[in-house]
Amino acid sequence: MQKLTNKEEEIMQILWKLKKAFVKEIQAEITEDQPHYNTLSTIVRNLEEKGYVSHNAFGNTHQYYAIVSIEDYRNGFMNTAIDNYFNSSYKSMVSFFAKEEKISAAELREILAMIENPKETK
Repeated sequence: MQKLTNKEEEIMQILWKLKKAFVKEIQAEITEDQPHYNTLSTIVRNLEEKGYVSHNAFGNTHQYYAIVSIEDYRNGFMNTAIDNYFNSSYKSMVSFFAKEEKISAAELREILAMIENPKETK
């Protein structure tokens, strides 16, 4: 999976939310730093070239949809982040969030319960 730019990720988030959308519909969802229609269209076509998006043609217009699920992207993104920033150590990742006070002791206990009883948490 190729790495996406921040704007590409933002567009993918919109497509995952909307399921299918024309460029104008994607543009309407962008609240900050809204790109010009032609720029946005180019970004969506780049996503298609990268294998993240496909389209249905309706005459000269295209309705785009994600062909990579958010779960598949998240798995690839998280694995890469853990490899690159935490030396492939999930323990280091969790301890980072604990030190930064981004995760509470109660949440850690919930995670521990999921690990100890995987069948009960599904």
